[in-house]
Amino acid sequence: MENHVVLTACIAEAQALRFTPAGLPAIELRLEHSSSQQEAGQQREVKAAVKAVAFGAMAERLAKQPMGSLWRFTGFLATPRNGKHAVFHVQDIQQD
Repeated sequence: MENHVVLTACIAEAQALRFTPAGLPAIELRLEHSSSQQEAGQQREVKAAVKAVAFGAMAERLAKQPMGSLWRFTGFLATPRNGKHAVFHVQDIQQD
């Protein structure tokens, strides 16, 4: 099965860099996406706000990026143990 997400979005919010109980750097983000998409033969304006998280060196890298900066994020979706909504786990970023 495949769980691979690619999303171009800007960093709308970023929590302070924290460390997991195992000592791994972690950061929680809110990403915002806006685009025009084709759906059922019609052009549609799409906006989405996505909760995201990153760990390790990627968390440290994201903590240094300015708010509002635009990136191409890649990763996967997972629902936290006690959560109801999927969270985007960021594994890589590239300047868009």
